[in-house]
Formats: sequence, structure tokens, C-alpha cells
Amino acid sequence: MSAQVYLFTGPEFGERNDKIDSIKSELKKKFGEIDEFLFYATDVKVSDVINQLSSESFFSAGTCIVYKNAEVIKKKDEIEMIGTWIKNCAIDSNVLILVSDEISVDTKLDKIIPKDNKKIFWEMFENRKEDWIRNFFQKNGYRIESDVPGLILDMVENNTEALRSECSRFFFCFPKEHIISSNDVEQILAHNREENAFTLFDAMAEYGVDARKRLENSLLILQKILLSKNSGGAVLLLAGLVSCFRKLSAWHMIHANGNYPSETELKASGFAGKTARTQYANASRIWTYGQCAAILALISQTDMDIRSGGTMFQDTKLFLLIYELVIKKGATISQYETD
Repeated sequence: MSAQVYLFTGPEFGERNDKIDSIKSELKKKFGEIDEFLFYATDVKVSDVINQLSSESFFSAGTCIVYKNAEVIKKKDEIEMIGTWIKNCAIDSNVLILVSDEISVDTKLDKIIPKDNKKIFWEMFENRKEDWIRNFFQKNGYRIESDVPGLILDMVENNTEALRSECSRFFFCFPKEHIISSNDVEQILAHNREENAFTLFDAMAEYGVDARKRLENSLLILQKILLSKNSGGAVLLLAGLVSCFRKLSAWHMIHANGNYPSETELKASGFAGKTARTQYANASRIWTYGQCAAILALISQTDMDIRSGGTMFQDTKLFLLIYELVIKKGATISQYETD
């Protein structure tokens, strides 16, 4: 009998988490009460995870371990340890779910996972996001004005987990006969939203403000995000910044060579609302298309450094990243600078 193991990768956290929850639900239906654990490969050794999975629990019928940051599992002995457990484990009520926000993991690790148990959760296409919001409100018995989805996408991280969380706030504020309007969006999201990657991008991209002042404002927001219990940590923050700068790259592309895109082109590229268009028009005056490419590479490197090095120097690396984005416009600091 081979063990149950899954590999879920990609940046779409909401759909991925729904799939993980469905696996846990099926496990509970089949075996009853189970022990659930969440570990990070940057903090917990593979050997400790396998030992946990290989042990039968005295208090529950099964075990489900979600093991994040799977992209850092590269050592031969660690991958062989997982492979041996997959082949020899006789406890079919114990499940290992390997998770990575990256698109792929080490090739040797990928090969030992059954094909049917692997899935990449891609970020939702721009033209699907507005429909997702409309359907979400409709399923919960609410009607919305036509410009509401675009406004929400201007203010919320564009993965279904964040969208579901933020859209659900309206259900506690309005009765079902109320039609959600653009004013309601401003009231509920703009005036009451917590700091996140998108508000951080707003501060960095505030056109007409001196770079050092933008840096000061951005670092204050970053500090608030890091202190927030609901921030989701550095991984979600960096994923949000990647989304912003990819979108800025798209803005540059559709405006290349003096092109004036049509309303249809703007909406298809994710710029449905006036707020987003103003924001990215301003940001395009600060960062060029080439600088966006450098920034995306810099964010990716910071993400890898934090994942591989753990949380000890996380805050320092993030503060340094914001300095390089705002002051250096994507260039790295190669030596100590006094000014």
C-alpha cells in the first residue's frame, strides 16, 4: 500500500486552500477524527515530518500534514526519505500535502508524486476576476452595481482567498435587499481596509512626492503589515507586490509606442476602474518597463532568500527591498551608501 501524498503549487491561494480543505473533509468522512498539522520546510525538517506521519496516533484515526515552502526541499536524502515513506507507509489514513507558492519544485521531488495528485493553481485570468466577484455576491443572495467588481479589484489582492475575505465583509453590513454600490465599496473597503501589499504599492507609487518621503511612508506601512496578525506574512506580501509590478508592466506594454488603448483593451488587461488607471498611470511615470523587470527579479530573489533563510532576517530583507524599489528603482545596493 502506498501513502497518500499530494503536491499543490502556484499563486492562486484561494482555490488551492479549497482543495486542501476538501481532502481533509474526505479524510474525516472516511476515518473520523484526524490530527491536522501545518509545517514550513524552512522551519521543520523533512525527517520530523516523516516521523510524525509514520507514527500512529492514540487519539485520532489519521493525520494530515500540510507542508509549505516545498520548493526548498532539494537535498537528495530528504527527497529519498519522502519517496521511501510513499512506497512503504501502511497507514492510509495519514496524508502529506506538499505546498509551494512557486510554479514548480525540485524535479526529483516532482517525479515521486503520483501524476493525478499534482496540480498547479494558476492565478486567475484578469477577464475571469470580475465574473468571480459577481458570482460570489449572487451565490450569497446579493446584487451589485456594474462598476463594483472593478472597484473591488482596485483595492483587494487579486487571489480568491483575499477576494472572498473582503467581499464577505459586505454581508455583515447590508441586508440582502440592498444593492451594493460604488459608494458602499468606498465606505467598506477604502475607509476601513488594513494595510497590505496594495496600499504599500500605492505609497511607493505616489506621483509628485519626493522619493525619500515615499520611502518613509512605505516603510511605515510595511511595519504595520509585519505587525498585523492577519497580514499572511512575507510570502503573501511579496506575492502582492509581484502582482502590482506585473500589472504595471502590462500598463507599459499596452501604452508602448504612444499607443492609446481602447476601453476594451484596458478592461482586458485588468484596468477596469478609474482608480486603477490613475494609479498605474502615475506608477508608470516612476518606473519604466525595464525597471519593472528588474524589480520583479529583485522581489523573486528576496522571496527565495526569506524562504531559504527562515524568518530571522525577514524584516531586514523586506526593508532593504523597499529601499531598492523606491530609491534605487530596482537596482541593488552593491556597497555601503552614506547618502
